[in-house]
Amino acid sequence: MKTIILVSIGFILFFLSCSHTNPESVAADEEFYSLGHHGDPEDSTWNKLTKEEEYVIVHKGTERPWTGKYVDNKKDGVYTCKRCDQALFNADSKFDSGTGWPSFDDFIGSSVSIVEDADGFREEIICSNCGGHLGHVFYNEGFTRKNTRHCVNSISLSFEPKK
Repeated sequence: MKTIILVSIGFILFFLSCSHTNPESVAADEEFYSLGHHGDPEDSTWNKLTKEEEYVIVHKGTERPWTGKYVDNKKDGVYTCKRCDQALFNADSKFDSGTGWPSFDDFIGSSVSIVEDADGFREEIICSNCGGHLGHVFYNEGFTRKNTRHCVNSISLSFEPKK
């Protein structure tokens, strides 16, 4: 019985680990930008986003697991913000978490901000330059020595291979 309960709890936590936040977060986004944080979401100096990219980056959606183009990327280089091109993660901090999203145990400098998620349970990670939604951060899972997993949507990223 204990095993069934533990497996059920594990499954629920895994499912929630990178799932979509509630629709009320869109209203919070509008307030966030209206207060002058991270510029205007329609700022023409930022990269133009597709509808799918905007859904994740601006409206805090989540791509489906195992569908992102960087899940299995093992090339050396730098991952940048799809919206503003800020360098976010070095490839050497990427690891295979088996969760279906690219996972990193560290970010570059102060490129990523950690804020409370609208669901009140998780911590969201956003680009510190433009405020674009990247994913969520989790601790104490034992994947790496740093014991931190930045669970990132591939659609929020671009990749610059090392030359």
